[in-house]
Amino acid sequence: MDTTALHQSKTKLLDAALQVIRTKGYTATRVEDVCAAAGLTKGSFFHHFKSKEELAIAAADHFAAMADRAFASAPYQRETDPRERLLGYVDFRIAMLQGALWDFTCLLGTMLQEAYDTHPTIRAACDKHISAHAATLARDITEARTLYAPDAPWTPESLGLFMTAVVQGSFILAKGKQGPDVAAESLRHLRRYLETQFTPSRKGA
Repeated sequence: MDTTALHQSKTKLLDAALQVIRTKGYTATRVEDVCAAAGLTKGSFFHHFKSKEELAIAAADHFAAMADRAFASAPYQRETDPRERLLGYVDFRIAMLQGALWDFTCLLGTMLQEAYDTHPTIRAACDKHISAHAATLARDITEARTLYAPDAPWTPESLGLFMTAVVQGSFILAKGKQGPDVAAESLRHLRRYLETQFTPSRKGA
């Protein structure tokens, strides 16, 4: 198998892992399930990954890279005002609540909830990427805080983590209610909260 074919087969397995794990959970996912979803053999799987856990860690990296590309090219990134970028981020999150539950919920949060105690390497991989995403929010929050809320009693890092917590919590609620509406409403509450923290009339105060 040439290099291109090897890369394609690995990508198929990773894409399949995103679907199967988000649908069934990490523990219930079998190597056979991933292979079936990818249309590949177990021999191909074990050519790329030594174990299901190694696949899960690679899938976390794969998912995070895909998410990074999606957010980096999102329309809100063109906003010059950091407040508008933050509000646009929430709007973008709401717009992403489309399709099946597995398609819009977070692989990282799904695995972290399930494997945080039993699989420390998976926990570490998921935490790394979730924290990195919160840090990107913190950069815009830092700018918005300087412009609109210089005396705010919270840190940009804490608000970035809070925003991330709301997003992840909204996915849990969506799973419980079997639909995106509750997640969308939770994110609208987050948007309204951010508006109270970064009030245009306070700019330059």
